[in-house]
Amino acid sequence: MSLVVFESQKQIHCAECRQGPLRHLVREAGVPQCLDCADLGHLVYLPRGDAALTRRAREASSLSAVVVRRHKRRRRYERQGLLVEEAALARAERACLADADARARRRERDRQRRAAEDVRFTAAFTAEILRLFPGCPPERARAIAAHASLRGSGRVGRSAAGRALDEPAVSVAVRAAVRHIDTEYDALLMAGVPRFAARARLAARIDAILDGWRARPAS
Repeated sequence: MSLVVFESQKQIHCAECRQGPLRHLVREAGVPQCLDCADLGHLVYLPRGDAALTRRAREASSLSAVVVRRHKRRRRYERQGLLVEEAALARAERACLADADARARRRERDRQRRAAEDVRFTAAFTAEILRLFPGCPPERARAIAAHASLRGSGRVGRSAAGRALDEPAVSVAVRAAVRHIDTEYDALLMAGVPRFAARARLAARIDAILDGWRARPAS
């Protein structure tokens, strides 16, 4: 179990000492408390971003807390960093400096491995597009696959179904590409047309393009 500290996006004050507005706070029984009143005021903040430093600081700190912030659009809390003891952070920084070269080489090897995996996956995604839509121009299939499968994008190609090359997921990627590139969908959105209304208006045209791509080209 980890202690959880919230990064506030509102003007919140401590219910005990009235200090505020608070950047970081703890909630006990729904009541906000500042870090000092929660006996966490001696900890220092370590933002996320350096996995090795974070791991070492957490391991070296006898008391630590995870800092999270509410993401409104995704409707979930996301990790922002850690609160750790200052001495533990200093030890972790010294350890990271000592093996910085080795970790840099490992990161480069990992980057090359991921790049090779991405090339293979994009090729497989392209092949699946062309299997489902043999009439799709090969260059379009490659562009759709590259866009949908971009690592870290959160697009359909990076979903579990997309990575498994499930037919519905691949079809969704192709349909989205046709919607944005081959119709005035984006212009409708910019004109204030609601998303679902714009999709309904263009559905028949998109279906016609996809039906044409499903047919094998004449040899």
